[in-house]
Amino acid sequence: MLSRWVRAVLQATVYDVAIQTPLEPAPKLTQRFDNDIRLKREDLQPVFSFKLRGAYNRISQLDDEQKARGVICASAGNHAQGVAFSARKLKLNNIIVMPTTTPDIKVSAVTTLGGNVVLHGDSFDEANRYAIERAEREGLTFIPPYDDELVIAGQGTIGLELTQQWRDVDYVFVAVGGGGLISGVAAFLGEVAPHVKVIAVEPEGAACLKAALESGERVRLPQVGLFVDGVAVAQIGKLPFDVVRLPKSDGSGAVVEPNVVTCSNDEVCAAVKDVFEENRSIVEPAGALAVAGMKKYISEHNLQGKNCAAIICGANMNFDRLRYIAERTEIGEKKEAIFAVSIPEQTGAFLNFCRSLRGRNITEFNYRASHPQSPDSMEPAAIFVGIALKEGDKERKVISEQLGDNGYDAYDLTEDDIAKSHIRHLIGGHASIDNEQLLKISFPERPGALLTFLEKLGDDFNITLFHYRNHGAAEGRVLVGLQATESNSRQLQDALQDIGYDCMMVTDNIGYQLFLK
Repeated sequence: MLSRWVRAVLQATVYDVAIQTPLEPAPKLTQRFDNDIRLKREDLQPVFSFKLRGAYNRISQLDDEQKARGVICASAGNHAQGVAFSARKLKLNNIIVMPTTTPDIKVSAVTTLGGNVVLHGDSFDEANRYAIERAEREGLTFIPPYDDELVIAGQGTIGLELTQQWRDVDYVFVAVGGGGLISGVAAFLGEVAPHVKVIAVEPEGAACLKAALESGERVRLPQVGLFVDGVAVAQIGKLPFDVVRLPKSDGSGAVVEPNVVTCSNDEVCAAVKDVFEENRSIVEPAGALAVAGMKKYISEHNLQGKNCAAIICGANMNFDRLRYIAERTEIGEKKEAIFAVSIPEQTGAFLNFCRSLRGRNITEFNYRASHPQSPDSMEPAAIFVGIALKEGDKERKVISEQLGDNGYDAYDLTEDDIAKSHIRHLIGGHASIDNEQLLKISFPERPGALLTFLEKLGDDFNITLFHYRNHGAAEGRVLVGLQATESNSRQLQDALQDIGYDCMMVTDNIGYQLFLK
């Protein structure tokens, strides 16, 4: 079975448009992790992504009649650019269906590459269904992003290049979305270099391969985190799922190792910085995902002296996202911890608190008196504080214990996304509003989305808190306070979910309780 895949990879036509990307040393990561680490630079392709390989291999092998009719695909990202570039190269009519929520920068990029963009639907699923229907109606050839043999074979040429560039590679780390990249690379390596361990890496909010391997069948995730949008897929492709479970040629196991590495958004942000520090290139979150997984895998398995390659799969980054990424990098690198701490509301309390940290550097300090205090008052005040770390999670635990030993009530908020995304920007005192309920809402980042939310809200609720911050992703995130009973808030929650907004009550969030309620 694998020899068929090797033949398909060797026959792929990708080099009519794609380049053989370099496998570059990463000296800083190599020194930090005591392993020889190298980066496979797919971000250097003409469309800044590996997707060109599979798209061109599929389109170039159409027969003359199919080419005359043209091609169509649905994508809001790198696949769209790969199809547009390939169709222009072959002088074919093309239609690229993108959701109406697609940022203008991505629409413009596809148009510049020769794509004829049609905006349809609020989600990828709607755009995809429309593209498939239109393909059948107009006789166009639908080009799938990953669930196709020729697409997979095109991506597999990366595995071929790895064997030519580094015969002694021990581990290859691959980001997983629909599975086209990892299945192509693993199918080739599993036959010609079975000693190589191929490690799948997914974001925690979109771990569809992990879920499928654990259940033994493809499952659809009920919801998908969109920060790592290049791999934000709810269900692994059917063909890729079959391929990743194929046995290696030497019988030593499946072509993809069974334990999938999952990474938090903060860990991905830290990996974006790692790649930048190695080669001064800025890659998209999905492009850095393999590096994030590699770092985590090396640490958890105590690897030393191994040869590790990570595939940098794309660099189509919205510039607006850099602010968010930079903000979360220190936590992702485990160089910063976030705490909420109760200290006495009295002169000298801040000084005493700093002394209790035993010389550690404070990176952030937020505090606002919520009401006038008398000089002799001992009522505690809540502070939001960032503390620099030198020894990662181990030191985080030590700090928490030391604060407790010094008589402080301390809450570790380092893993609390609401605290990091919203609370730190809102601290200004307690409102003390009766019947206030707090909701976290995600909606598609497009014109009119906020208006739709407010219209759904109507005149039945008083808004008591509102925080929204654009971070350059496909989804907007809002923290909203409403003066309402819990029952009424749940009715609103159901109504928002009916129109496709992810919504949940978070009134019991510790950061809200300490700083805003």
